[in-house]
Amino acid sequence: MAGNIEYMTGFGNEFETEALPGALPIGQFSPQKVKYDLYAEQFNVTAFTAPRADNRRNWFYRIRPSVVQGEYQQIDNGLLRSAPITEATPPPTMLRWDPVPLPTENTDFVDGLVTMAANGSVTGQAGIGIHIYAANRSMTDRYFCNADGELLFVPELGELILHTECGKLSLSKGEIAVIPRGIKFSVELLSEHARGYICENYGHPYVLAERGPVGANGYANDRDFQYPVAAFEDREGYFELVTKFAGNLFRCDLNHSPLDVVAWTGNSAPYKYDLSRFNVMNTVSFDHPDPSIFTVLTSPSGTPGVANIDFVIFPPRWMVAENTFRPPYYHRNMMSEFMGLIEGVYDAKEHGFVPGGASLHNCMSPHGPEADVFDKASNAELAPQRYENTLAFMFESRYIIEPTHYALNGETRQPNYSDCWQGIRKLFKA
Repeated sequence: MAGNIEYMTGFGNEFETEALPGALPIGQFSPQKVKYDLYAEQFNVTAFTAPRADNRRNWFYRIRPSVVQGEYQQIDNGLLRSAPITEATPPPTMLRWDPVPLPTENTDFVDGLVTMAANGSVTGQAGIGIHIYAANRSMTDRYFCNADGELLFVPELGELILHTECGKLSLSKGEIAVIPRGIKFSVELLSEHARGYICENYGHPYVLAERGPVGANGYANDRDFQYPVAAFEDREGYFELVTKFAGNLFRCDLNHSPLDVVAWTGNSAPYKYDLSRFNVMNTVSFDHPDPSIFTVLTSPSGTPGVANIDFVIFPPRWMVAENTFRPPYYHRNMMSEFMGLIEGVYDAKEHGFVPGGASLHNCMSPHGPEADVFDKASNAELAPQRYENTLAFMFESRYIIEPTHYALNGETRQPNYSDCWQGIRKLFKA
């Protein structure tokens, strides 16, 4: 099923796509009458007056405008939270978690969202929310819209199809997808279970990381990002729309599917990316480079070079550095780091950090390789080495990442995580 989905390529391009011939107006966006008696609707995730290079908007040509919906009623947030986190005090302690358990009762994507941490302010439009999704059934006649931020999907288990207003995206382990703030969508499971990570970005929409002295090529390339082509649903009946707004969940009734966009044009659409296409840059002489060279996407803040959120990966790669301690060095950092593991083993944490799990090393909290890793890496023969069977990632933010009550007190938190460093011995010789 997923193999039949079509895509357009190129990051942030001004796309145009139509599911029926002639549905897109030519030469203007809002003619007096649109072909097929469609309604024109503009969709903006930036201000009207944002500079042209930063401006993101779409024109939708749809069967019904979005205003055709019922009144919202607030519903229970479950384990979903938004910044600022006020239910728990963030400690400087280094934290690590086992995977969130897979559900045993019928649970779709929305009901299976669990917030691990957040920072900034959801209403101040700065910072992020970090969630885990764990589901065992598709969203049936139910749709979700996040008015608070764009959603970065990082699957760890199972295959999905994201049905969106702009079309369909298939998504599986080793890929990521981003759904812009305000886009309506539903999640279909193609496997018995699905689990993964979500980074909800309250701030500036994601852009590609700058290459700097690397030059014109390398890292994530524009041509490898895939966007959906128009594919609409013309269905009537009873439907539900769940919207996240100002940190809370609301629902309303619909008498039709909200994915009724027959054609669209613009540059604010969902997209996906295969992480295996990331062109890794690494040292070919000595020393372990900073993890910033593995940045796939970034959401800039008001301070140049200091990100609201960086999405960083640690993929399979060659390590050839000479006279170098090759795992990540011990460090303290003004940036806060939330890590997850998609598959395999992370080279700095060979025990306890498993796929579907997570760790948090907050601002200025010390971290680095566990004792056994340090001993092995310090005495290893430094031949060229291929790092296989690994795919880890990091959400790195300028703001302190505040864990939720669930994260600090739930059963998935690993007690005494800091014990992994207690075996580090004094080696000093005067």
